[in-house]
Amino acid sequence: MANSTHHKTDNNTQTWGVLGSYLLFSVSMARAEGEAAGVFDYYVLSLSWSPTYCALEGDARGNPQCDRPLGWVLHGLWPQYEAGWPSYCRGVESNPSRADTAAMADIMGSSGSAWHQWKKHGRCSGLSADDYYALSRLAYDRVVRPALLRKLTDPVKLPASVIEEAFLQANPDLVADMITITCKRDRIQEARICLTRDLEPRLCGADVVRDCTMRDALFEPIESE
Repeated sequence: MANSTHHKTDNNTQTWGVLGSYLLFSVSMARAEGEAAGVFDYYVLSLSWSPTYCALEGDARGNPQCDRPLGWVLHGLWPQYEAGWPSYCRGVESNPSRADTAAMADIMGSSGSAWHQWKKHGRCSGLSADDYYALSRLAYDRVVRPALLRKLTDPVKLPASVIEEAFLQANPDLVADMITITCKRDRIQEARICLTRDLEPRLCGADVVRDCTMRDALFEPIESE
């Protein structure tokens, strides 16, 4: 009888342990948004290949970005933790005006994209909207987008590593673990570059550094006007 009670106690302990772990996980997930602004470790500069975005989403949404012959557009400048990232942060900074977001359309594709990036990521920087957009433009301008990729006239299938190598050659300050190439639905999607809060290149965290390993990812050319 004593043994039976002991086993039951062990089972109860295991059950409560599993339940406790689940509750802690649920709480951590619930705190995945709404963090305090300005608390983060580094930035990820995300550059989106516009022909991929337009083929998979933009054209269907009628995004004005897809009416222009764009290549690498600024998806966003994302505050990042060493593991994970904040989003939709709590802060006191005012939202940007329509003129502010429209002024970013030249590198972000559309004013709507600029507004969304401010809401989800920009406020987490702790900067004002004007300063966040200015910093985003500075980060974008500091990265050389490989000219060779703009000269393609036909779709090609290639290893994602080729895109990474093109960025590394164009930006000698970068090394492989400072940049990640992502894919989506068998296409080259984005180039993500890790930067310090002063916009100097740095190694990416383990959750950012994982590259697309496709060897035949589709890379479509920029459509001419």
